[in-house]
Amino acid sequence: MTVSETPTLPELDQTGWQPVCALRHLAPERGAAALLGGHQVALFRLVDDRVLAVDQHDPFSDAFVMSRGIVGSRWVDDVEVPTVASPMYKQVFDLTTGRCLDSVGKTPVRDLPADLQTFPVRVVDDVVEVEIPVAP
Repeated sequence: MTVSETPTLPELDQTGWQPVCALRHLAPERGAAALLGGHQVALFRLVDDRVLAVDQHDPFSDAFVMSRGIVGSRWVDDVEVPTVASPMYKQVFDLTTGRCLDSVGKTPVRDLPADLQTFPVRVVDDVVEVEIPVAP
């Protein structure tokens, strides 16, 4: 194959639904990172095949590491919710809401909010898509 025959990836829109990967490429109970329209997103496939997405940026360590976190669950208001623990300082976040459930005695850096941004996810014909919001 010559350089002129090298396939190129299509340009991603900056907002809207973005294809990420096939569902089968996400391991259950593990995280994966994706760069979508300039946003670093952490994706988590749960054992029931739901896929949840949060910001890849850890507000407590200022590192882009959330996809490397430990997936688990916690009881919140009498409901079991899926969680991820940051691999840096072990803060625990609700994967459905992004809410920080346990700050482990730390405060976020640079006055960042303690909670993670969440992103809508859908699976269409085995393709995981994440919606990147339109900037205000």
